Amino acid sequence: MGKRNSQRKNAAMFDSDDDSSVTSSSTARSDLMSVSGGDDVQFVQDSLLDQALDALDEKRGSTREKALSSIIDAFNTNMQHQFVEKKFATLLHQCLASIKKGSRKASAKEIALASHAIGCLALTVGCGDNAREIFEESIRPLDESLTSKIDVSKAPSLLECLAIITFVGGNDQEETERSMDTMWRVINPKLGSNVVAVKPSASLISTVVSAWSFLLSTVSSLKLNSKNWQNSISYLSSLLDREDRSVRIAAGEALALIFEIGAIDKFSSVSDSASDTTQEGNKPLESYIFLQGLKGKVINQCKDLSVEAGGKGSAKKDLNSQKNLFRDILDFFEYGYSPEVSMKVGGDSLQISSWSKTIQLNFIKHFLGGGFVKHMQENEFLHDVFGFSPKRKFLNNNENRMSGGEKRMFKSPNSVLNKARTQLLNKQRLLSEGRNFGHYAVGVGDEE
Repeated sequence: MGKRNSQRKNAAMFDSDDDSSVTSSSTARSDLMSVSGGDDVQFVQDSLLDQALDALDEKRGSTREKALSSIIDAFNTNMQHQFVEKKFATLLHQCLASIKKGSRKASAKEIALASHAIGCLALTVGCGDNAREIFEESIRPLDESLTSKIDVSKAPSLLECLAIITFVGGNDQEETERSMDTMWRVINPKLGSNVVAVKPSASLISTVVSAWSFLLSTVSSLKLNSKNWQNSISYLSSLLDREDRSVRIAAGEALALIFEIGAIDKFSSVSDSASDTTQEGNKPLESYIFLQGLKGKVINQCKDLSVEAGGKGSAKKDLNSQKNLFRDILDFFEYGYSPEVSMKVGGDSLQISSWSKTIQLNFIKHFLGGGFVKHMQENEFLHDVFGFSPKRKFLNNNENRMSGGEKRMFKSPNSVLNKARTQLLNKQRLLSEGRNFGHYAVGVGDEE
């Protein structure tokens, strides 16, 4: 009973109609770091996360949604290593309970939030046994959710979660290829005789292609299956003719990556070795010639997109992004120049010079959103991925960097952190009074 009552009290924090109390939590936690002792800060942070974790047991879906939002905010604000060390398995299985079909009546929003939380958990634990457990426990429910009749609103988070857990916890290329195949089937399902194909939306296509490219960037060489490469390059080439700019950009990056890993060059060596064999042996040569023709078509498409004029209602910023991207792709196709990217992370400079790392950076930056800088400064797994060594993780006095908005948020007496601290202090005071006067309470009960 005591545990259940505690869970109800914890869930009450997430059962309010005031969404601002949840969205402000990450800012408030960061603020406290600069004014309190480390032990006190960790105690309050862990208490807030414990309360959110307990709230995931509640029947009301909106309560679970707010609790998941709070957990994601916490992972974006700080690395949460101590909490993960103690509650890793509990958090993982609570999130999976929201994703698995039939385990609880979860909304599309809850499923999307739970998927994102699992991805944040994987990036936080980095490579190791915990990442492997996340992959092994999550891969089947994610696959089942993505290959069944899918709600478009939850598909992006499921796809991104699949990409992240495979990126961090996948052990070999075969597992990576299976996840990539699952992604393709979302927009190109294996249809039965009585199944009618549903045309995927532009946003779903761009998400699938981006997630697929993200995983492709991790493999040094794929199995030499010319038919698969022909189909993939042909499909991606067709996407360059789509009206939606996000689809074109995702397809362009994927094509640049395919040529960077040398798929066509590998077929060239195979075709050379097979050129003096039987007619059956000429298939590699035919495939190579076909792929070279596709490459020429892609180059012409990139030329057109690099100088495209803006149409009616076209956003200038998006158009410029497209032009710059396809100029970079053309430079790579024609001269072999890889993209040079330099980004400021805090006071440090992150530099990368390949399509694979550019795609990885863009995907992880998009996934983490506001938590990207924090993770790049303190997440050792990401340091290893990008070869990044920040000079200073903290300020000299061990304070977190705070923006002006964060400082103002801390001064607000209505911030969720101040409310949480007040609740904790009141609870501690009541417990103390109970210990001091407990024998009187026992005496009263005996008289009754």
